[in-house]
Amino acid sequence: MKRNTILYVLLIFLIIVNGFFLVNYLKGGNDNKIREPHRNRDFIVKELGFDTAQLEQFNASSEKHHKTMMRLSDEIRSLKDDLFPTLFDKSVNESVIDSLTSLICEKEKEKEKEIFYHFRAIQGIANDKQKEKFKTILMDALRQGDQGNRPPPPQGKDGRRHPPRRD
Repeated sequence: MKRNTILYVLLIFLIIVNGFFLVNYLKGGNDNKIREPHRNRDFIVKELGFDTAQLEQFNASSEKHHKTMMRLSDEIRSLKDDLFPTLFDKSVNESVIDSLTSLICEKEKEKEKEIFYHFRAIQGIANDKQKEKFKTILMDALRQGDQGNRPPPPQGKDGRRHPPRRD
């Protein structure tokens, strides 16, 4: 009887521990996605060393920026939802495709301008020393972003890149 009691206690303990880890795992995955914009904000605040007044301005500007970016992303997603089902149509209406892609480009243009003016706002909040630090951070981030978006160069059998063929 004692042996069964120990097994039941151990079984209940394992169920509770597994339930605890499952809840934390599922909750943690969503929490990381929600915290992503805050992590970037925290990085900028930490690196630039904003004081209280600067922090209030920064938070207000960042909140407005975040809402604008979410709205534009939703609009782009909606336009793409309209565009890509036409991929399966038997005939393609070029004017509809051109119209939708032009609208997507306009929204992407708005996003890029929003990012630019958000960075200008951060620069406007910063003092001269912080502006120099911000410039360094921004230029490093842009260089890293360029490298991440490039496809790998084509390579020959010997591992070296060869010039394109002329036909």
